[in-house]
Amino acid sequence: MSKRPLVTTEKRNRRTEKIDRLSTLDMVRLINHEDCLVAPAVGKESKTLAAAVDRIVEQLRQGGRLFYVGAGTSGRLGVLDASECPPTFGTAPRLVQGIIAGGRRALVRAIEGAEDYSKDGAATIDGKKISHRDVVVGIAACGLTPYVRGALRRARQIGAATIFITCAPEAADSAEAEIVINPVVGPEVVTGSTRMKAGTATKLVLNTLTTGVMIRLGKVYGNLMVDLKATNEKLRDRSIRIVMELTNLSRPAARRLLQKAEGKVKPAIVMHFRQVDLTKAVTILDQCDQSLRKALQEKS
Repeated sequence: MSKRPLVTTEKRNRRTEKIDRLSTLDMVRLINHEDCLVAPAVGKESKTLAAAVDRIVEQLRQGGRLFYVGAGTSGRLGVLDASECPPTFGTAPRLVQGIIAGGRRALVRAIEGAEDYSKDGAATIDGKKISHRDVVVGIAACGLTPYVRGALRRARQIGAATIFITCAPEAADSAEAEIVINPVVGPEVVTGSTRMKAGTATKLVLNTLTTGVMIRLGKVYGNLMVDLKATNEKLRDRSIRIVMELTNLSRPAARRLLQKAEGKVKPAIVMHFRQVDLTKAVTILDQCDQSLRKALQEKS
């Protein structure tokens, strides 16, 4: 017998059983009411999230990489989070990677059958040449996805750090992972549609993981993204404003400083306060483990 009907994410939500009879306004309000349950559910996982952040940082500092593995909505959210790290935090594309069952085509078209084979998940881990230095985060709202389970099982065999994200409490105890993050958001508004509350919870969890990790790695100063890559006009403007904020320079002066720093915010700030050129600023940051705060504190 399938375990799926017993899983919370597949159960029927008694509060929304008559949603199709409601007025549009009441329908929207009911959906919003259910959405309001998500953030508190994620908040209950704070200690586990903190442990996951520290574990990921530990691995990345040893030269490891972070991989998200999922299918359907879970896989797309993992790919989304990974793709946003390079422009936001200046990371190399290989550092945080998203893997989705069915490959790139599954990003824009549902390929639901791709999630059904654990051997495919294991093969993906092998294909990425994952090692004991890496971290594999499996994402499965229902907790049962064979592709994700297979990937996590193979990752553990290799000795990689493993983390599992699921919204199904029934699946948490049997998860083959070191750390299990389990925000319980309850049954969905539309039965089984985990693109809704479970998807929202997953997005919040992933936001917290990568943001927390990047803060710990020194890619944020205060609440400013000092390692961003200015790849468009919006980010170029943000770079200038960050430099202005931290140095009290005028906009033209901040722009000139950034030009000397080849557009790199963190070295530009070190150049200003340490009165050094770009090469020396980069060396100082390397000596300070890329921590801008440490680089400025050590100013003689």
